[in-house]
Amino acid sequence: MTHSVPKADITHAAAVLKAGELVAFPTETVYGLGADASNADAVQKIYAAKGRPSSHPLIVHVADAVQLANWARDIPPAAHVLAKKFWPGPLTLVLKRNPKVPDAVTGGQDTVAIRVPSHPVAQALLREFGGGVAAPSANRFGRVSATTAAHVREEFGDAVACVLDGGAADVGIESTIVDCSRATPSLLRPGWITPQQLEAALGAPLAAPDADAPRVSGTLEKHYSPQTPVMLMEGDLVIELAHSLTRQGKKVAVLARTTLRPLIDDLVWRAAPADAAGYAHDLYANLRELDQAGCDAILVEQPPEVAEWYAIRDRLNRAAAGSGENH
Repeated sequence: MTHSVPKADITHAAAVLKAGELVAFPTETVYGLGADASNADAVQKIYAAKGRPSSHPLIVHVADAVQLANWARDIPPAAHVLAKKFWPGPLTLVLKRNPKVPDAVTGGQDTVAIRVPSHPVAQALLREFGGGVAAPSANRFGRVSATTAAHVREEFGDAVACVLDGGAADVGIESTIVDCSRATPSLLRPGWITPQQLEAALGAPLAAPDADAPRVSGTLEKHYSPQTPVMLMEGDLVIELAHSLTRQGKKVAVLARTTLRPLIDDLVWRAAPADAAGYAHDLYANLRELDQAGCDAILVEQPPEVAEWYAIRDRLNRAAAGSGENH
């Protein structure tokens, strides 16, 4: 549910950005931790707050596609097609950078990632601020993304002075990232906008990403991870392993796709929404809650292998990477 934010709070947040400080704000995907994208010193504060490697590029948020030329050059027709179809919305385009874009934003690459968020609070902030806001997700690096203002405060406490509360993020997972900096557009990170929708808009297939693709946010093998080990597996194996671990005296959390909770002691059971949109919306809040339950493991029932669940499967695979069993 989107909350409106008083105009005075938007004005204050824009002033904080102009002063070179950080502002956390809602987008339709997740909450962002923002800084003035034209101020390299301000952008460095994002990396310091998150504990994020400075080679890991950020996404520049702008109010509308008219501002593309301030940040990018040699913008190909495909980028204009995708921008017209999906902006404002959960799509990030990677383009050749305008020479004036600070290296701190691009991770030193010759490309820049740009998006126009649709959340009314993000739009109000960007219009009041008047420039680009560099903003990764508002969480510690590699951890579960924040989808509410409360999550942001849990992560950073008073380290981020200004947090705009726009309610829970509508989509709940990060934007789709498409590379338009090379001859044929390619998908670098799946999101709520599917490859099928992108290809339909372009009237052509996407290229597969290769070793020369630009580095972008959220593509490390292990990412979006709770501190409790996550194991991803088929539904019948979840029950089997839950029985086995609890018999060993372990406390187990389950993120299930059914409300039928088995009769097992010391089991923290969370039934996720059955539809992909609902599941994505609640995913990070559910993972955070289960992470705080003091369990030895979080068992997650594998979602279906169909197009609308593609980005959710991507996030769960990264959350489970390196945690042991990933069936």
